[in-house]
Amino acid sequence: MNSNKYKNSIYETRDITDLRDMVRQSVKIFGDKAAYLEKQEKGGEFKPVSYRKFGADIDALGTSLINQGFKDRRIGVIGENSYRWVVSYLAVTNGVGVIVPFDKELPTPELSGLMARSEVAAVITSKKSEEKVREAVAQTGKNIRIISMAGELDSLIVEGNHLLDTGHREYLDAEIDPEAMSILLFTSGTTGLAKGVMLSHKNIAKNTQNMSKYVDIGIDGIGLSVLPMHHTFEMTCHIMTSIYQGLTVAICEGLKYITKNMEEAHVTHMLGVPLIFEQMHKKIMKQANQAGKADKLRKGIALSRKMHLYNHPEITKRMFADIHKAFGGHMRLFIAGGAAIDPKIIEDFEAMGIAMFQGYGMTENAPIIAVNRDRCGRADAAGFVMQETEVRIINKDEKGMGEIICRGPSVMLGYYDNPEETEAVLKNGWLHTGDYGRMDKDGYLYIMGRKKNVIVTKNGKNIFPEEVEYYLLKSDFIEEVLVLGEEDEKSGDTVIKAIIYPNFKLLEDMGHMSDEEMEKFFKSVVDKANEEMPSYKMVKRIAIRKTEFEKTTTRKIKRFVESNLK
Repeated sequence: MNSNKYKNSIYETRDITDLRDMVRQSVKIFGDKAAYLEKQEKGGEFKPVSYRKFGADIDALGTSLINQGFKDRRIGVIGENSYRWVVSYLAVTNGVGVIVPFDKELPTPELSGLMARSEVAAVITSKKSEEKVREAVAQTGKNIRIISMAGELDSLIVEGNHLLDTGHREYLDAEIDPEAMSILLFTSGTTGLAKGVMLSHKNIAKNTQNMSKYVDIGIDGIGLSVLPMHHTFEMTCHIMTSIYQGLTVAICEGLKYITKNMEEAHVTHMLGVPLIFEQMHKKIMKQANQAGKADKLRKGIALSRKMHLYNHPEITKRMFADIHKAFGGHMRLFIAGGAAIDPKIIEDFEAMGIAMFQGYGMTENAPIIAVNRDRCGRADAAGFVMQETEVRIINKDEKGMGEIICRGPSVMLGYYDNPEETEAVLKNGWLHTGDYGRMDKDGYLYIMGRKKNVIVTKNGKNIFPEEVEYYLLKSDFIEEVLVLGEEDEKSGDTVIKAIIYPNFKLLEDMGHMSDEEMEKFFKSVVDKANEEMPSYKMVKRIAIRKTEFEKTTTRKIKRFVESNLK
């Protein structure tokens, strides 16, 4: 990927003390440039909102919320991605109190529980989430104000502008403590009860600025906001970084509108979880196969890699014109995060003229710990450790692999109302990530898997389920898979089992199969994957699922839930 000559070079950045400072600087620098593109109704046209109006709306809403009595209170925000969602988030953090983003996909009882735990005084909600919010608030039995984005929010902004015109400055002059908790974010983890991560202005501001030292989108950049904004990957890496760098964010209408919105908004880059890019890659290959162009496409990709044509976008755009057209004709960068991705997908997109790289992080670090640089990176690596962040690998094995720990300005303040969990992961300022990884001689960080997921055999071998799943998912016939250890009653040793959710659409083309025939077929698929792995990692048992795995809203399989249902 790109050139090693950029390995030690970083982009110049401007200093910011907090998120309000960042917004005010960007409003001053970028003024009438579009900060957001949003549709008022499905199928309509994207309408721009300038940086100047963005800043003014934040100040007006914040002023109004203080006037309504919410100074130093906690306020929730919930709903699909929108301009109003971002304004609400920043209005609260930048002078009112603490913002508590909620996952719109949470079931009502769980949402109610989080509202009670976080002690929110109000919840700002989209129209789609309003009914659920009202039910959740009723279940809390508490007096929680509900503010609708559909109408009331605009009225509050109008009221705030009037207050500002008449000299109210409490919000504008509010003191920002960069070290204090300003964001209370509940993890959508794949195990156990959601933990409340306490983040500060400093945590996110530093993450945003330091990430911008490695990745510079370009002032003409237009990003498509696809991932839920309550997730730190989308919020910090896309929304905050866009504000900082002066980019434009187009609000996606929904997953099925991604390619349509790419074309309409002239999108140049997009952040996504691996599943989104894997599905795009599969669709490209499937369409090429149906058109009888699969061999030509594969040869073109191979030639592009061999000749390093990714350094010549004008050539790759002509070679892979149909693919660029499918992505709107302006796409030049994909950024993957949230989980591991098959390096081949990164290499293929790059060969086709769309730069792609991945990073690594966790909510507890706001979130980025390491990321590939846009001019220097490796497809199979998480990238270089962020500026101002230190990483150590502890309890290494003979291959240099161990647990990743980090410290720096983006490490969380702790878990809300949970000192035991905080003490378990924060030790002498070091965040113990619970991830296993290694660092190579060139400074690249590689992620192997979650510490708590490791399968240990009787002869002491450590097996990362994620690694075995990677080989299994190479098969087009496997849509989803979860690998776990199971005790063999005869030997007493641990054997590897794969629970497979097939690609049923692909199987339909092969004709009807009985359950017995399907199991026999997938044994052959698994045997092929086993050929790429050492004997102790080979899958010995399989089970076929008829339904998708239960997942978090960031499309991660809830491993803890599924393992207990096996």
